[in-house]
Amino acid sequence: MVHRQRPEYSRRDVLRSGAALAAAAAIAAPGSRALAQGTPAAGSDFDWQRYAGEEIGVLLALSPRSDLLVEHQPEFEELTGIRVNTDVVPEQQQRQKQVIEFTSGNPSFDVTAVSWHVQKGLFGKGGFLLDVREFLEDPAMTAPDYDFADFSQAAINFATQPDGRIDTLPYNIDYWILYWNTELFEQKGVAFPQTFDEMVAAAEALNDPGNGIYGFAARGLKNANTPVWTSFMQGWDAVPVDDQGQLRTTEEPAVAAATLYQTLLANYAPPGVVGFNWNECQTSFAQGTVAMWFDGIGFATPLEDPEQSLVVGKVGYGLQPAGPIAQHSGTFGDGLGISAQSDKHGPAYFYAQWATNKQNQARVLAAGAGAPARNSAYTDPEALANLTVPQEWVDTLIASGEIGLPSLPQIVPVTEFRDIFGIALTNMITGADPAQELAAATEQFRPILEQSQQ
Repeated sequence: MVHRQRPEYSRRDVLRSGAALAAAAAIAAPGSRALAQGTPAAGSDFDWQRYAGEEIGVLLALSPRSDLLVEHQPEFEELTGIRVNTDVVPEQQQRQKQVIEFTSGNPSFDVTAVSWHVQKGLFGKGGFLLDVREFLEDPAMTAPDYDFADFSQAAINFATQPDGRIDTLPYNIDYWILYWNTELFEQKGVAFPQTFDEMVAAAEALNDPGNGIYGFAARGLKNANTPVWTSFMQGWDAVPVDDQGQLRTTEEPAVAAATLYQTLLANYAPPGVVGFNWNECQTSFAQGTVAMWFDGIGFATPLEDPEQSLVVGKVGYGLQPAGPIAQHSGTFGDGLGISAQSDKHGPAYFYAQWATNKQNQARVLAAGAGAPARNSAYTDPEALANLTVPQEWVDTLIASGEIGLPSLPQIVPVTEFRDIFGIALTNMITGADPAQELAAATEQFRPILEQSQQ
């Protein structure tokens, strides 16, 4: 039960993909390499029916990757005899639901999608998720073809807590790119922007509100919008929180990145952008009313679907433009975790294992639904033969991996960070001064960060 709210590949492209994913690696986590060195289970007789008759709840965030899991859920239920009740809700509501229910001690779900870039620190500190290392090493629990070593080191690092616990199974590494409407660019004779300055110039040249065309779109909704700003900061080779845990959110790079955000969204974005999350941006871009959209690479599938998009064949996929000092790609990631408070660890692990297997990872690539966490997806013959996205999307994915860096700070109160600075960014869209807003947000967030570090 589910509840809801062909291009050619070169051998060089394929071989580069593993290195591309590794480039997005977070700081190496202790204990992660031991399991990564080999297949966790061996043998030929694996009992997928071990938990037949059981029933589990799964909580996913709305995304093309969740759509794939829902589409193929009957396959899992037939394989295992386990009944799955899946709840798919918008990202922000999903995160709120997780925290509320984990804190209550009685979550309604057994498996949940975890946004590492937001929830890893909080969930790790709270012990909300099951450490799956024993299951990974148990031939009776992990199928011989699961092959944990197939995950990129970047994904393994993301999935591993500082104390060595592996409390999620990797699913997706997300790079931020610039989607662009090639037809609108050609009509105005504008070239794809290679730098931030060129991006602003292109947005101005393409902006035509009188004809319902807007030069740029990105997230304006508070909390959701913060990664836009932190990714822009990477163009100044800057981070919002440094390795010593000190805030850098009032320094010149942070102010410059916020000013860039304000310029683009206040002057060249569609009306109502202050309420836009990725879904609203995607819808506007798919309707052909937005020339450029800055967001994660995993949103290509609907754009290439004639039933959902008016821009099929007109979508370009480009690298995040370079800033004055550096060019990076903001990097994020997701995994699947099992509630430590669940009384159905076995069947829940079977689901998470199936959801992150090689076949499902290849499906993610073929659909253009994201950047799979497994290296094998990039050499899977069926996935490569059935790509539903252009070669440019693949090229951009690989190139983004080579310049990818985590965009959000790896701190426990990431949600509070996004909330507080997200409000400041939304205020900027309506005319507030970037430096003043960042100063106020920094003073509000500082005690929260300091308390989390104690």
